[in-house]
Amino acid sequence: MNDATDKRDEKTYAIIGAAMAVHNELGCGFLEAVYQDALEIEFKMRGIPYEREKRLDVFYSGEKLNSFYRTDFLCFGEVLVETKALSKMSGTEDFQIINQLRASKLHKALLINFGMSKLETKRMVLNLRESA
Repeated sequence: MNDATDKRDEKTYAIIGAAMAVHNELGCGFLEAVYQDALEIEFKMRGIPYEREKRLDVFYSGEKLNSFYRTDFLCFGEVLVETKALSKMSGTEDFQIINQLRASKLHKALLINFGMSKLETKRMVLNLRESA
């Protein structure tokens, strides 16, 4: 089959579905923490494995720095999920996700913004080359 559903990423699809359920029930206007709490409940109800506020160490020249990132969620052990509740995204959120992907050596992330009347999602993929 060469169906569009064959090409979708089931893991990010499941995460986005959970976020849509949260947004449909709560709408926009709450603080980011409210959406994170609700999303955690939705992940549990849907059986989506996750870690909340996962620490991501940062390295420089092979040495671990004292500084680190915390991602809102790490789902399925491989998808970073960063939540926002902004009326407008500035673009700096993209750089935050890219840096988290680099720090974690992971390749997929979702940026989910609950702050508008329509849920915004952005799937990001970082392809790390060995020579880079």
